[in-house]
Amino acid sequence: TPSPRPSPRGRGRSWITFFSDRLDRRSERTDTDVMHRDIEAIQEKIHTESAFVGRLLDEVGRVIVGQRYMIERLLIGLLADGHVLLEGVPGLAKTMTVRALANAISTTFRRIQFTPDLLPADLTGTLVYDPRQSEFKTHKGPIFANIILADEINRSPAKVQSALLEAMQERTVTIGDTTYPLDAPFLVLATQNPIEQEGTYPLPEAQVDRFMLKLAVTYPDKDEELEIMRRMSAGPEPEVGAVVAPEEILRARTAVEMIYMDPQVETYIVDLVFATRQPKDYDLSDLADLIAFGASPRATISLAKAARAHAFLRRRGYVTPEDVRSIGLDVLRHRVLLTYEAEAEEMTSDDVVNRVLNSIEVP
Repeated sequence: TPSPRPSPRGRGRSWITFFSDRLDRRSERTDTDVMHRDIEAIQEKIHTESAFVGRLLDEVGRVIVGQRYMIERLLIGLLADGHVLLEGVPGLAKTMTVRALANAISTTFRRIQFTPDLLPADLTGTLVYDPRQSEFKTHKGPIFANIILADEINRSPAKVQSALLEAMQERTVTIGDTTYPLDAPFLVLATQNPIEQEGTYPLPEAQVDRFMLKLAVTYPDKDEELEIMRRMSAGPEPEVGAVVAPEEILRARTAVEMIYMDPQVETYIVDLVFATRQPKDYDLSDLADLIAFGASPRATISLAKAARAHAFLRRRGYVTPEDVRSIGLDVLRHRVLLTYEAEAEEMTSDDVVNRVLNSIEVP
């Protein structure tokens, strides 16, 4: 009688277990190969659908000098279907940049100047009685456009600002008993001056959270300001022409949603948001007394969408932790509310968010 064959590798395991492991490893390799092929397909689609980005940046650059950060973040909001709030002192070309971006796209554009006497009906529209027909007719307001520039949004009271909530979140507007859908793409790009300036009202927390990004617009550097002076003081302002069709934007949004995000990157995003709510669990105990409320689940969703759009602008079919870090401050700075103790220590939400971004381990 032949002696029994030894177990594979002499570890006492059965042949069934050995081949089962072999099959599992082969399955893992197959899954990896499939994933690589999928990413390559996504990469090709990204290269195709991002062709318009260069045209758009060149056209906007005919009017706007520098401000690369602001222009890229506006594009991220456009690609990720998220609204953008721009904050900065007057004269930093916030309104001009939004107008140039809107003119470069073949869409409807409306500029709404927010003032203390503005009424909600001035935004959404109202019902107007027609005595000839003996009926009320709907008069739609300027909110019925693809790109809305809400200029100096914090110069109107909260009642007017809140009129934007339904349009920003649901993409619908209710006038009387009828709800009207807004055409896609729909994007609110709002500018505001710092709260410390006279005649401004702080935005309600519910509305601030609706903005995917809040940008801190700063002064240009010396070389950029020299170019601005030469370009804008030596003749008429250059005009921006439409170089992108709305269909290209909608196709690009579909491509952005396809960009691959590794589970480790997803966990990293969740850790960043949770660190603003439970800083003690992430060895950030000194921040616990400075944060009144952390970021909401909407911040997690916005951070994932914005990171994908950031990867799209880099023409990548996958998200890296650097995409998350690059966009993290703009997504979180307006969603982290500080305590009076933080204000007493002259800590800002930017300081807190930067501390979180620098402390959470990058995968």
